[in-house]
Parts: sequence; structure tokens; C-alpha cells
Amino acid sequence: MANAASGMAVNDECKLKFLELKAKRTYRYIIYKIEEKQKQVVVDKVGEPANCYDDFTANLPADECRYAVYDFDFVTEENCQKSRIFFIAWCPDTSRVRSKMIYASSKERFKRELDGIQIELQATDPTEMGLDVFQSRAN
Repeated sequence: MANAASGMAVNDECKLKFLELKAKRTYRYIIYKIEEKQKQVVVDKVGEPANCYDDFTANLPADECRYAVYDFDFVTEENCQKSRIFFIAWCPDTSRVRSKMIYASSKERFKRELDGIQIELQATDPTEMGLDVFQSRAN
């Protein structure tokens, strides 16, 4: 396990699942959470390739912070099928202040463990990570 600057370790499963998403496209998304008692980032949920964006957002808790990776497929103006891997730092306004601080202080170190992230989003409510935001950032 890698040691994060904030004291949060990164469970090996986090990196393994990310590599499967990136290389084999085994998952549409991965949601990670920090287990405060164990002081480590762990995989919370994964979405199958057939899952859509709505499935992803439905799995983000309304009042708890999470990290997430989403494999976003889109078509360019030249009609080419492309994909971008998004890293989302989900910190809703309604989450605990302590939780927000822990997630904020661990984010950069955790993100470095996931080699291949192309675009980062910070979101405090669903409108900050809508499909329109993904589309505009992907191009």
C-alpha cells in the first residue's frame, strides 16, 4: 500500500481496478471512499461497462465525499468515437467538514496513484458534473 501525505494509504485494489478500467475497459466507473478508521482509500462501488451516467450519479451519496473515475465516451465534431477518463472529487456542501478536509488533503496523492487520468472535476453538487460539463471538458 502506498502512503499518502495526509496519512491515508491507498489500497492496492484501487489501482488494480483503475488499470482494468483504463486498459481493458472492464468498468464504466469506479467510486472510491476513504475508510477513516483504517486510514486508507478503498473501492466503494464499480459500474459495469453497460452502466450509464445516471447509474453513476445515483451511486454518489448526497451527503458524503467520494473520489470517482468515469470513462466518458463521446463523439467529436469530426464524427470520431473517443473516450476520456475523468477524475471527480465529489464533496457535497452537506458533507461533514472533517470529511471534506480529509478528502481535500488526500486528493493529489491519491490522484498520482491513478496513472492515466485525463481530466479532473471538482463537484459540490450534481450540476457541477452534469453530462454537459463532461462534454465541454472532453473536447
